Amino acid sequence: LKKKVTSSKLNFFDVYLLVVSDTEVSYTEVSCVFIERCMLPCSYGGSDVVIHWHQVSAGDITVHSFYHNKDQLERQNQRFRGRTSLFKDQISAGNASLQLTKVEVQDEGRYKCYTSTDRGNQESFINLKINGKSHIKCIHSRNFSLQAENIITCSSEGIYPKPELAWSTSPSSKNTTVQLTEQLLYNISSSLIVSDSETDQDYSCTISTHRNKKRATLFKRGKHVQDL
Repeated sequence: LKKKVTSSKLNFFDVYLLVVSDTEVSYTEVSCVFIERCMLPCSYGGSDVVIHWHQVSAGDITVHSFYHNKDQLERQNQRFRGRTSLFKDQISAGNASLQLTKVEVQDEGRYKCYTSTDRGNQESFINLKINGKSHIKCIHSRNFSLQAENIITCSSEGIYPKPELAWSTSPSSKNTTVQLTEQLLYNISSSLIVSDSETDQDYSCTISTHRNKKRATLFKRGKHVQDL
């Protein structure tokens, strides 16, 4: 009995390895912008296709399925309802790409596109990264409560992932705040006090994430502060 059980396990394991070895695997990285639409690429060869999209990093949840020549959304995760579609007029030509609309921060992660046809099985893994749709601004204002001093503020909203802010100078005073919004984006702001006695000075502010960075600059000539 012991030999039979062992043999059964080995046979199952061999079949599993055979399926894996017959499955073509590819990896792709895609960057998309928050709240916009996004396309996750996937292609296949053959006919009578079965397509399954899953978000692997979120627990292998079902994102979109297609078989019997139509969408099958009964098991689709609620978070993706009304936001996914395939390119129906291109499926017969081998296009299994997924279109995702109103992209959310929670959409970031690893996806798997599984296709099965008369030619075999394929798995494509897509690493989706989300970037916030943001811009940086640097403004000057007069602090009337403090004589002969100006305030320069650098800020940006709707950033993802979490940003950092750095000034090109070493100001005597600065205050940087980072806020997390309900949409899981970040707002960042920093202010520094500039004395009228400081002249001919450039003030550059850089807001960066580990993916990109943006810079804004003001320059002070005499008592005047202007955009560079």
